[in-house]
Amino acid sequence: MTSPTATEPTHSSRRLAPADWIGLGVLVAVLVVGLSWSKWLPYWDKAWTMSQTSIWDGGPLFDAAGDTISFAGAWDFTLVYFTAVWKALLVALLVAAAIDALVPRDWLARLLNRRSHTGQALAGAALSTPSMMCTCCAAPVAAGLRDTGVRRSAALAYWVGNPLLNPAVLIFLALVLPWQYVAVRIVFALLIAVGASALIGRWITGSAEAAPDPSPTSPRLSSLPVRYLRSLGRFTLILVPEHLALVFLVGLLAPWLTGVYGLEAQLGAGAVLVAAIVATLLVIPTGGEIPIILTLLPLGVGAGVTGALLIALPALSIPSMVMVGKAMGWRTTAAMGAAVAVAAMLAGGVLAVLS
Repeated sequence: MTSPTATEPTHSSRRLAPADWIGLGVLVAVLVVGLSWSKWLPYWDKAWTMSQTSIWDGGPLFDAAGDTISFAGAWDFTLVYFTAVWKALLVALLVAAAIDALVPRDWLARLLNRRSHTGQALAGAALSTPSMMCTCCAAPVAAGLRDTGVRRSAALAYWVGNPLLNPAVLIFLALVLPWQYVAVRIVFALLIAVGASALIGRWITGSAEAAPDPSPTSPRLSSLPVRYLRSLGRFTLILVPEHLALVFLVGLLAPWLTGVYGLEAQLGAGAVLVAAIVATLLVIPTGGEIPIILTLLPLGVGAGVTGALLIALPALSIPSMVMVGKAMGWRTTAAMGAAVAVAAMLAGGVLAVLS
């Protein structure tokens, strides 16, 4: 008999105990109530308003950082950012804790650990679509998935699929930008979430890819609240201060980093490369790339640069990559960062040809 490989996971067929069903019920309740409150209903209202006006309400987030590097500007940027994402971040922490403490690990394996890396990436990307989180808010959930034994390709696809495949953002793009932007976003979002996730999962292997325990034991029903609160506290105490510090750092450097978007006349095609790399590091809330692109287009910034920003800005950020680095593995995280930057450059080139 051959042992299972990374592409042939073993799944337990044990029956779920009452505590397992309650844990799954809590996860579903948190997802439905939390996402309705933080994402689905607000996005529905915003889409309806935009369908009547075809106007994006609000300016680029980086305006809050000011024109020069300063601690005051960095703090203002941090406050504006967290005001925009706190609901989604709270829901993400609640979901991550539920996955870690309440959901049977073998059940997650059966759901996401498909035989092929492409199948795993497709499953992770499909799971990401309804949650609609920005990359930083998706990071705790993606890290939680990896910690419970979900394979790299699936966890990566969930992580990058949240911001790139967000159906609400696709609708927003269609309402305020030419169709070419929507088409390029969809194509390259799929290439990253499914293609890059599958390739990275195939190329990078190691002990962290070991299958979950094939015969886990169910927790006692009375222990579930303690397990959940302990997990929630751990995620909150570790990730929130880390996130706050890294967002402040991005806000501190934002006036210098975002200045590269205006160098297109001097750099030519090189501006697309610079924009793709810088945008991969910057942090924005859901849909934050739209007001930035809308601001740059009237200033004469071309489709190459704005196309790169369309992909790189939402996909990843320094805070997001740091938050998932330990769970995903630093080589995996760096590989996805490189994949996003390359895809963003190609997206800029394609959009320039189509425009």
